Amino acid sequence: MSLLHTIILAIVEGLTEFLPISSTGHMALVAAFMGIEKNDFTKLFIENIQFGTIISVIILYWRKFFDFKKLQFYVKLFIAFIPSAVFGLLLKKHIDELIGTPVFIASTMFLGGIVLIFVDKWFKNPTVESEEKVTNKKALNIGFFQVLAVVLPGISRSAATIIGGMQQKLTRKAAAEFSFFLAVPTLAGAFAKSLWDAFRQTPEIMTTHNISILALGNLIGFLVAIFAIKGFIAFLTKNGFKLFGYYRIFVGLIILITLMIRGNIFLF
Repeated sequence: MSLLHTIILAIVEGLTEFLPISSTGHMALVAAFMGIEKNDFTKLFIENIQFGTIISVIILYWRKFFDFKKLQFYVKLFIAFIPSAVFGLLLKKHIDELIGTPVFIASTMFLGGIVLIFVDKWFKNPTVESEEKVTNKKALNIGFFQVLAVVLPGISRSAATIIGGMQQKLTRKAAAEFSFFLAVPTLAGAFAKSLWDAFRQTPEIMTTHNISILALGNLIGFLVAIFAIKGFIAFLTKNGFKLFGYYRIFVGLIILITLMIRGNIFLF
């Protein structure tokens, strides 16, 4: 990976991680269209670049994460994290294979876009306006929604958990913020697992150059995500999901048409 590749992928990650449009899908597709070689380090980079965005959430919501008097907050995050942790460990090989298939990712982006167009009409009259009112049961149910994104790259972890929150009667803002909070243990767990696997299975890729690339990517992702989170909350509260749905449909169609023209429609 070149320096330019690193910068572009990091910007894409920072912009898309917390939007309901699939950050992993966007990075995998951008990497494919830029012609970045698909190897062990590329996969590691796409998985680990998310670490910087974790820090952005902790910085923006530091009062929430460092208020140790309210242990129930951590309990709810742990409960919501459990389903994706279990399924992620069981199906990691399956997930790694799907990450490298543009047709599958484009298809899930397209279908997910159709869902987003109608989701605001499906879940009306929310009653939960803040994380404090999220019960353990609701947290677990949101966690099961997150599993969809874990096992089906391109669905979008953010979209799945926000929709799960709205299904549990959270407002759009409350659902989005709980999705941000849940991202911290989820992405941290994925980060630690992939890094451990890299050191254990392919230590040769952990060169000084590659570690520097990872560090730079995470720094850029962190900075971009700070602004993306603030803008997303304001936009979502006012406008809902429809525009994101149209965007996903458009991107998914463009990718599928491009692959058909190139004769690569049967990549998976």
